[in-house]
Amino acid sequence: MTLPALDHDATARARDRQASLTKPRGSLGALEDVVATMAAIQGRVRPRSRPATALIAASDHAVTKHGVSAYPAEVTRAMIDNLARGGAAASVMCASLGVPLVVLDVGVAAPRVPPQRDGRRVIRDDVADVALGDLREARAVSPDDAQRVRRAAVDAVSAIDELAVLVLGEIGIGNTTAAAAVVSALLDIPAERTVGPGTGLDGEGIARKRAVVSDAVAALGGDRDPWSVLARVGGRDLLAMAAAAHAAMQRRAVVLADGYVVAASLLALSRVVPDLGARVIFGHCSAEPAHRLVLDALGARPLLDLGMRLGEASGALAALPLLDLACALHEGMATFAEAAVPDRE
Repeated sequence: MTLPALDHDATARARDRQASLTKPRGSLGALEDVVATMAAIQGRVRPRSRPATALIAASDHAVTKHGVSAYPAEVTRAMIDNLARGGAAASVMCASLGVPLVVLDVGVAAPRVPPQRDGRRVIRDDVADVALGDLREARAVSPDDAQRVRRAAVDAVSAIDELAVLVLGEIGIGNTTAAAAVVSALLDIPAERTVGPGTGLDGEGIARKRAVVSDAVAALGGDRDPWSVLARVGGRDLLAMAAAAHAAMQRRAVVLADGYVVAASLLALSRVVPDLGARVIFGHCSAEPAHRLVLDALGARPLLDLGMRLGEASGALAALPLLDLACALHEGMATFAEAAVPDRE
C-alpha cells in the first residue's frame, strides 16, 4: 500500500514557528527536530503527541530449544499475564503516562488470556494456535501464517479509535536471536556483530546463539525479500511489528520505536518504505550491542541512551514524555512578537 506523502510544507512552517519562539534558534536541540519530524508525518504545523497507544507484539520462538536464552520460553506466557495485571514495567509506565496498553499475542503457547482492565488488554489472534517453526532452519513462519500475522497486526492498529503516536514494543523469549538473524541477513554482516547477550547469556550461550544465527542466515540462501526474511528467520512478533508500523504510517501516526528487536523489524520494513527513517522516532538506544549498528544503518538518532535493555516498549515509553514536552513547547511558547521580546538583529 502506498503511504501518505510526508508533508514537507508542514515541516517548513513548523520550523518557521520554532524560529519565532522566545529562545535562541535551535536552542531546544532534538526537541525542535522531533516537532519537525512529527509535523511531516502528521501533516500538522502543530503536531500532537496524544492520544498515544502502546502496542506490544508477543510470540514464542522455537529457537529457544537450542539454548539461546537465559530464560525458558514459558516466561513469555507469564509476562503477558504480568502485563495484563499491571505488574510489568510497561504496565506501570503506561499507567503513569496515561497510555492504553495493547498486547497482541500471535504465537504464545498455552495462554491464560486475562480480562481487559484499567486500559490494558490482550488480543489473541487465532494464528497463535498454529505450531511454530525453527528459525535456525529458516522456517520460523510459513507464508500463509505470515499473512495472518500481518493481518492481525493491521486489525489491531485499525481498532485504535484515535492515534497520534504508536509506541511499539515486543515480548518474546528468544527474539533477540531472531532480530540478530534478520539484521545479519539484511545488512550482510556476520553473527559476531549482531548477536549480544539478550536476557543475560554467558560466553558459552553467546557462542551457541551465534552458531544458530549463522545457520539461519545460511539456510535463507539468497532470499533477501524483507517480508520473507522476517517470516523465515524472524518470527511472528517481528512480522507483527513491521505490519503494525506500516498500518500506523497509513494513518499518519508517529511510530515511536523501542529497542533492538523493534529496530530489526523496522530495518526490514525500510526495504519497503525507503523513507522510513523520516517516519519513525527511535525512543532510545538499548544496551544490546548491535542496536546502535541498526540505528546507524537507518540513519536514526535515538532520543535516549540510558543503558536499558528490557524490551516490552519500555525505552520508547521512557521517551514519550519528550514528545509531549516538544509539542507543548511548540504550541505554548510565546513568539518574540507576542511577548514583546527583542529578536536577533
